[in-house]
Amino acid sequence: MGGIVVPWLALALLLLLLFAGIEDARTREIANGKNAAIALLALPWWWANGLGAVDIAWQVGVALIVFVLFYAAFVAGQMGGGDVKMIAALALWLPPGAVLSMLMVMSLLGGVLTLLFLADRWWRRTAQMPEIPYGIAIAIAGMLAIANPFLTHFGDV
Repeated sequence: MGGIVVPWLALALLLLLLFAGIEDARTREIANGKNAAIALLALPWWWANGLGAVDIAWQVGVALIVFVLFYAAFVAGQMGGGDVKMIAALALWLPPGAVLSMLMVMSLLGGVLTLLFLADRWWRRTAQMPEIPYGIAIAIAGMLAIANPFLTHFGDV
Protein backbone atom coordinates (compact mmCIF):
# COMPACT_ATOMS: atom_id res chain seq x y z
CA MET A 1 0.00 0.00 0.00
CA GLY A 2 2.78 2.43 0.92
CA GLY A 3 5.00 1.59 -2.07
CA ILE A 4 7.84 4.08 -2.01
CA VAL A 5 7.11 5.22 1.55
CA VAL A 6 8.18 1.94 3.19
CA PRO A 7 11.89 2.14 2.28
CA TRP A 8 12.07 5.79 3.37
CA LEU A 9 10.46 5.00 6.71
CA ALA A 10 12.80 2.03 7.19
CA LEU A 11 15.77 4.28 6.38
CA ALA A 12 14.53 6.89 8.88
CA LEU A 13 14.27 4.20 11.56
CA LEU A 14 17.72 2.83 10.76
CA LEU A 15 19.22 6.32 11.06
CA LEU A 16 17.40 7.02 14.32
CA LEU A 17 18.65 3.72 15.74
CA LEU A 18 22.19 4.43 14.56
CA PHE A 19 22.22 7.88 16.17
CA ALA A 20 20.61 6.56 19.36
CA GLY A 21 23.23 3.81 19.64
CA ILE A 22 26.04 6.32 19.11
CA GLU A 23 24.51 8.71 21.63
CA ASP A 24 24.22 5.96 24.23
CA ALA A 25 27.84 4.91 23.64
CA ARG A 26 29.04 8.49 24.10
CA THR A 27 26.78 9.78 26.90
CA ARG A 28 25.04 6.71 28.38
CA GLU A 29 21.72 8.40 27.57
CA ILE A 30 19.20 8.23 24.75
CA ALA A 31 17.28 11.43 24.10
CA ASN A 32 13.53 11.30 24.55
CA GLY A 33 13.18 13.00 21.16
CA LYS A 34 14.79 10.06 19.38
CA ASN A 35 12.55 7.58 21.18
CA ALA A 36 9.47 9.70 20.45
CA ALA A 37 10.42 9.90 16.77
CA ILE A 38 10.87 6.12 16.62
CA ALA A 39 7.43 5.63 18.21
CA LEU A 40 5.63 8.24 16.09
CA LEU A 41 7.11 7.03 12.81
CA ALA A 42 5.48 3.66 13.49
CA LEU A 43 2.12 5.26 12.60
CA PRO A 44 2.93 5.89 8.93
CA TRP A 45 4.80 2.54 8.89
CA TRP A 46 1.55 0.80 9.84
CA TRP A 47 -0.39 2.68 7.18
CA ALA A 48 2.26 1.99 4.51
CA ASN A 49 2.16 -1.72 5.35
CA GLY A 50 -1.64 -1.86 5.28
CA LEU A 51 -2.24 -2.75 8.92
CA GLY A 52 -5.84 -2.77 10.07
CA ALA A 53 -7.24 -1.83 13.45
CA VAL A 54 -6.81 -5.32 14.91
CA ASP A 55 -3.18 -5.53 13.77
CA ILE A 56 -2.47 -2.08 15.19
CA ALA A 57 -4.07 -3.09 18.49
CA TRP A 58 -1.73 -6.10 18.60
CA GLN A 59 1.26 -3.86 17.85
CA VAL A 60 0.36 -1.47 20.65
CA GLY A 61 -0.45 -4.32 23.05
CA VAL A 62 2.87 -6.06 22.44
CA ALA A 63 4.75 -2.76 22.81
CA LEU A 64 2.99 -2.13 26.15
CA ILE A 65 3.89 -5.60 27.40
CA VAL A 66 7.50 -5.06 26.33
CA PHE A 67 7.52 -1.68 28.09
CA VAL A 68 6.15 -3.12 31.34
CA LEU A 69 8.63 -6.03 31.33
CA PHE A 70 11.63 -3.81 30.71
CA TYR A 71 10.34 -1.14 33.07
CA ALA A 72 10.75 -3.79 35.78
CA ALA A 73 14.43 -4.04 34.78
CA PHE A 74 14.67 -0.25 35.03
CA VAL A 75 13.11 -0.25 38.51
CA ALA A 76 15.60 -2.95 39.54
CA GLY A 77 18.43 -0.69 38.35
CA GLN A 78 19.45 -3.06 35.58
CA MET A 79 18.58 -0.85 32.61
CA GLY A 80 18.28 2.82 31.78
CA GLY A 81 15.00 4.56 31.10
CA GLY A 82 16.02 5.54 27.56
CA ASP A 83 16.77 1.90 26.80
CA VAL A 84 13.33 0.84 28.01
CA LYS A 85 11.60 3.52 25.92
CA MET A 86 13.63 2.62 22.83
CA ILE A 87 12.78 -1.09 23.11
CA ALA A 88 9.06 -0.31 23.46
CA ALA A 89 9.13 2.21 20.59
CA LEU A 90 10.90 -0.32 18.39
CA ALA A 91 8.30 -2.96 19.27
CA LEU A 92 5.70 -0.74 17.58
CA TRP A 93 7.41 -1.39 14.24
CA LEU A 94 7.67 -5.16 14.33
CA PRO A 95 5.12 -7.96 14.14
CA PRO A 96 4.81 -9.77 17.48
CA GLY A 97 6.96 -12.74 16.45
CA ALA A 98 9.66 -10.42 15.14
CA VAL A 99 9.65 -8.55 18.46
CA LEU A 100 10.56 -11.79 20.21
CA SER A 101 13.33 -12.49 17.68
CA MET A 102 14.62 -8.93 18.06
CA LEU A 103 14.65 -9.26 21.85
CA MET A 104 16.63 -12.50 21.65
CA VAL A 105 19.21 -10.94 19.31
CA MET A 106 19.32 -7.86 21.57
CA SER A 107 19.95 -10.04 24.61
CA LEU A 108 22.79 -11.90 22.90
CA LEU A 109 24.39 -8.66 21.70
CA GLY A 110 23.92 -7.11 25.14
CA GLY A 111 25.62 -10.11 26.73
CA VAL A 112 28.59 -9.79 24.38
CA LEU A 113 28.73 -6.05 25.06
CA THR A 114 28.66 -6.66 28.81
CA LEU A 115 31.47 -9.23 28.56
CA LEU A 116 33.56 -6.76 26.55
CA PHE A 117 33.04 -4.04 29.16
CA LEU A 118 33.87 -6.45 31.99
CA ALA A 119 37.01 -7.57 30.15
CA ASP A 120 38.00 -3.93 29.74
CA ARG A 121 37.41 -3.40 33.47
CA TRP A 122 39.63 -6.38 34.27
CA TRP A 123 42.28 -5.22 31.80
CA ARG A 124 42.39 -1.76 33.38
CA ARG A 125 42.30 -3.25 36.88
CA THR A 126 39.57 -0.90 38.06
CA ALA A 127 37.11 -1.65 40.85
CA GLN A 128 34.32 0.47 39.38
CA MET A 129 31.57 -1.50 37.67
CA PRO A 130 31.09 -0.36 34.08
CA GLU A 131 27.87 1.27 32.93
CA ILE A 132 26.85 -0.72 29.86
CA PRO A 133 25.47 1.32 26.93
CA TYR A 134 22.74 -1.22 26.18
CA GLY A 135 21.31 1.14 23.54
CA ILE A 136 24.01 -0.18 21.21
CA ALA A 137 22.63 -3.72 21.44
CA ILE A 138 19.04 -2.45 21.07
CA ALA A 139 19.95 -0.37 18.03
CA ILE A 140 21.83 -3.17 16.27
CA ALA A 141 19.08 -5.72 16.98
CA GLY A 142 16.48 -3.25 15.69
CA MET A 143 18.49 -2.57 12.55
CA LEU A 144 18.83 -6.29 11.88
CA ALA A 145 15.11 -6.85 12.44
CA ILE A 146 14.06 -4.04 10.10
CA ALA A 147 16.63 -4.99 7.45
CA ASN A 148 15.38 -8.58 7.44
CA PRO A 149 12.20 -8.67 5.32
CA PHE A 150 11.43 -12.18 6.58
CA LEU A 151 10.95 -10.83 10.10
CA THR A 152 9.09 -7.65 9.19
CA HIS A 153 6.70 -8.96 6.56
CA PHE A 154 3.32 -7.69 7.75
CA GLY A 155 1.28 -9.76 5.32
CA ASP A 156 1.71 -12.79 7.57
CA VAL A 157 0.76 -11.07 10.85
